[in-house]
Amino acid sequence: MGSLNKVILIGNLGKDPETKVTQNGKSVARFSIATTETWKTQEGEKQQKTEWHQIVAWNKLAEIVGKYLRKGKQVMIEGRIQYREYTDNDNVKRNFTEIQCDNLVMLGRAEDGNNYGYGEDTYKGKSGGGTATAPQNSPQSAPQSNADYDDDIPF
Repeated sequence: MGSLNKVILIGNLGKDPETKVTQNGKSVARFSIATTETWKTQEGEKQQKTEWHQIVAWNKLAEIVGKYLRKGKQVMIEGRIQYREYTDNDNVKRNFTEIQCDNLVMLGRAEDGNNYGYGEDTYKGKSGGGTATAPQNSPQSAPQSNADYDDDIPF
């Protein structure tokens, strides 16, 4: 059996994506999303922890990100973890972790201001192209974040 490097995240964009075209003519988009875990302590006190994830999308998927995603939008990201190392301006080696986005689903409802201007739209690309899906313009509910569930289930 082989190995697997797969990540699935649902979170909100921390800022508008940064997009550019490389010297080779490939589109790239970089953005961050926040995921928040919520739980109660034994004393009943509500606790939260937010993690920030750096995301990179390429080619057609990067173009879609640049066109439709904005700060605060909720998305589901599928991809893989990539670790990189670089040397900063002070000649110090730094490690960097990012998620290479293979698939993207734009979540939310039209009445929440998440109307992306089109119905179901999917792009299936090759080698870094990825897939993007936007919600249909219907009142069906999107998946909720963990912060919306406040129960005492011990698991």
